[in-house]
Amino acid sequence: MLYAARNHTLKIDDTTMDYAVFGHGKKKMLILPGLNLRGVKGTAIPLALMYNMFAKEYTVYVFDRKTDIPEGYTVRDIAHDTAKAMGLLGIEKADVFGVSQGGMIAQNLAIDHPELVNKLVLSVTTSRNNATMTETIGRWVKIAENNDHKAIVDDMMPMLYSEASCRKYRILMPILELLGKPHNMQRFVRMAKACFTINTYDNLEKITCPTYVIGGRLDKVLSAEASEEIAEKLGCKLHIYEDLGHA
Repeated sequence: MLYAARNHTLKIDDTTMDYAVFGHGKKKMLILPGLNLRGVKGTAIPLALMYNMFAKEYTVYVFDRKTDIPEGYTVRDIAHDTAKAMGLLGIEKADVFGVSQGGMIAQNLAIDHPELVNKLVLSVTTSRNNATMTETIGRWVKIAENNDHKAIVDDMMPMLYSEASCRKYRILMPILELLGKPHNMQRFVRMAKACFTINTYDNLEKITCPTYVIGGRLDKVLSAEASEEIAEKLGCKLHIYEDLGHA
């Protein structure tokens, strides 16, 4: 199998969690992806190709959220479930890369379970609510609650990608709409609402592991300022891509 890529499902509490794993390395890396419509099920090979530069040094795990998400689920709850999944898989410590909502989860993981996190990368994420997130993700929640799949894909694309990218790949939009169709719109709504529970700003000093923050100046989902204030509070290295957005 390419880069030893494989897909798995983990039994956790009274439900399951999908995850992908690839790589041959002795070190462990955990990737926590952002809010999405489909999840990581069946994506081990594409992920291995995308992140193949890590496959020799690391065994890389990419965690989804739980299959059954209760009402009122928070990003801190997801972090606790992530810690539980790491324990079930025997991952004692990992370098953690959290993207967007995954970065919110990663912050809580590093605060509440510091023994599990060796190094931390927080990409295009935030430590607290802001106007940009309230407007963008709030709109996605309303569209998803109306079960309008095409509308949410049409709205997400220009928020996630630059105008140039949207123009370049507009011919692929019907395919993206098909591939992006969620299995369970209610699950997406509950995951999206979990973003509004992020509240780590006043506890960021509890993150003691080496941390690196990445942002995009044109981020229309969470804002570049959100990345900048995390780095400022932590006193850690920051890189802002001046010509890139959220995705």
